Amino acid sequence: MNQSGGCQCGAVRFTTTGDPVRAMACHCTACKLRLGSPYGIGVYFQDSQVQFVQGDVQTYEFVSDTSGRWIRNEFCGACGSAVSWTLEMRPGMRAIAGGSFDDPDWFTLDAHLWTHSARTDMCYPDGMAVYEKAIT
Repeated sequence: MNQSGGCQCGAVRFTTTGDPVRAMACHCTACKLRLGSPYGIGVYFQDSQVQFVQGDVQTYEFVSDTSGRWIRNEFCGACGSAVSWTLEMRPGMRAIAGGSFDDPDWFTLDAHLWTHSARTDMCYPDGMAVYEKAIT
């Protein structure tokens, strides 16, 4: 299944092919700050499944004070929208920001992670896998 999406202003566009490896909601501080939201949604693919078809992304590399590993954020240089990221802990994979898909409802979340830093009023769907920290 192919999916498309992009940034808020439309300068950056991407397509994905096939099913994601996983889709997760992350409540870590880095995701909250990167997206300006209570949690981030990452839809993870093998690098070969993601193609940027329009525009260029800007990159910011951050080293986590928790794990000591890098996170490379990719965003639109025109509007600043977060589009994707790569993680040192997941070589060969790329996360696409769940809200950047044209149809943000096409994928199903597998888990919520880093919930030890989630908002205190956060509720999780019945049957959802919930982890206090990262999963591999």
